[in-house]
Amino acid sequence: MISQNQTNKQITFAKKQTVKNSSTVLDDTTIVLPENMNESINNLLSNWQVDFSDADNQCKQGADVVFSDSVYMYRLYNLPTEMELSFNPVVRSYIEMYAKRRRDLVSYMLSIGDYYYPMFEEALDRYGLPLELKYLPVIESALNPVAVSRMGATGLWQFMLRTGQQYHLEVNSLVDERRDPYKSTEAAASYLSDLYKIYGDWNLVIAAYNCGPGNVNKAIARSGGVKDYWAIYYNLPKETRGYVPAFIAANYIMNYNDDHYICPKESSGEFMSLDTIHVTNEIHFNQISEVLEIPIEEIRRYNPQFKRDIIPGNHKPYILVLPANHMYAYISKSDEIKNHNKDLYLTNRMQTLTNMKDGTVTNGNVVNTYYRIKKGDTLGGIARKNRTTVRRLQSMNGIRSTKLSIGQRLIVRQTVKPVEVKEELVSSGDLKNTYYRVKKGDTLGALAGRHNTTVAQLKSMNGMRSTNLSIGKSIIVKQERIAPQPDEKVKTANAAKKYPKVESTSISSIESIINDYVERYNDEVISNLFEITIL
Repeated sequence: MISQNQTNKQITFAKKQTVKNSSTVLDDTTIVLPENMNESINNLLSNWQVDFSDADNQCKQGADVVFSDSVYMYRLYNLPTEMELSFNPVVRSYIEMYAKRRRDLVSYMLSIGDYYYPMFEEALDRYGLPLELKYLPVIESALNPVAVSRMGATGLWQFMLRTGQQYHLEVNSLVDERRDPYKSTEAAASYLSDLYKIYGDWNLVIAAYNCGPGNVNKAIARSGGVKDYWAIYYNLPKETRGYVPAFIAANYIMNYNDDHYICPKESSGEFMSLDTIHVTNEIHFNQISEVLEIPIEEIRRYNPQFKRDIIPGNHKPYILVLPANHMYAYISKSDEIKNHNKDLYLTNRMQTLTNMKDGTVTNGNVVNTYYRIKKGDTLGGIARKNRTTVRRLQSMNGIRSTKLSIGQRLIVRQTVKPVEVKEELVSSGDLKNTYYRVKKGDTLGALAGRHNTTVAQLKSMNGMRSTNLSIGKSIIVKQERIAPQPDEKVKTANAAKKYPKVESTSISSIESIINDYVERYNDEVISNLFEITIL
């Protein structure tokens, strides 16, 4: 509790600050609460994937204590922060929201924060940013890693799609790295650092983080060019007006929760020591859960970036986060995990089939394994024995019903064989090279543009590794493939077969032959005679 001496200091301090800041006192009743502050506790508990049901909370929750403005002002002023955490009636309204109406939310976030805050602090410290920015996700997402706003902002740090991609966060049907606590925190620290280079004021930075630099710049322009958040306050969008006050209040309540008798909720499952591994195969969370006997909720909690419980490791390596005490088991059982119920959980087919015949498919790439139906067999039982699904069996056999006939042959497995590609040798003929002698000032890029080719092609044609050129050296700038020509004997023999031998050398005889050829071969004779002349 606060001593009488401390209270007197706070009152004296508050009076001085009130006189000093009387011109900037705000009272805004039109502010809009951050979207995720209105999220229900039940939804948040589901998204956090943390079990608080059997927690033994030794800290006793009490009724809220209302303090005077002077106490709030004094406490905020004395927090060891780089950022300005000033007090006004708008800030007070947010403190009261946290301390009264959303006490349970604060209690849960105090516990969840034990997992996220060290991660946030490490990234912020690496970028040289104020550590109090770790409370930004409190108002952005209520520390919900899968939070999605009405506008589509996603994750702890509420990145819009294009901004996330600009900061190298991958988003596709299976993966959304805006939901990855580690990668999104790295992206957020980089983004905040870039915004500070623009504004040089942290309140303006977090306002721009919320509504975009464009809106902040417009508000500054409408306010006469003053770069001060409280001076441009009424020219900001309504949603952003409450953003900085909510951030200040979050800093207050997370540091003075004890004074308001708000205790952290204790979880029955601790946030334990974690480890990471690169996954290079397509794996479903259920495969990991069943083989390692880890609750799937726990895997989801540490890996919220995988939207469909599937790690598409065959696309590229992805990082999987698991409790450290399960990591050795994952490594030793990686092959078992990869193959466990694969047909059940990973149902996308590599190839669909047509024109099926007994044993094989017409393209020779898939081999069918058959089973002959016996008395008492059911499609479900056969599916379980062969680690597949009824729907898959129906698809492979082109049937809709589940009825079976004794003696019927049923495809129960299909093995894909790699396609064998045989290289065919083609007579390519000779290459005709066009050379260029390098002059002073020449570059490989300029030569490539001049000869309608690319730098890579020039390097390939000349067996070069670097782009360095030597003056006076001849390099290949063009290659043409010439069709192979028959040797002289073959050409002579072919000509003899095509054209009769000329016995007479008289002019009249030659003219007669030419006229005869003109009638028989029309225009071809000219080229043919040209060929004879060459021979």
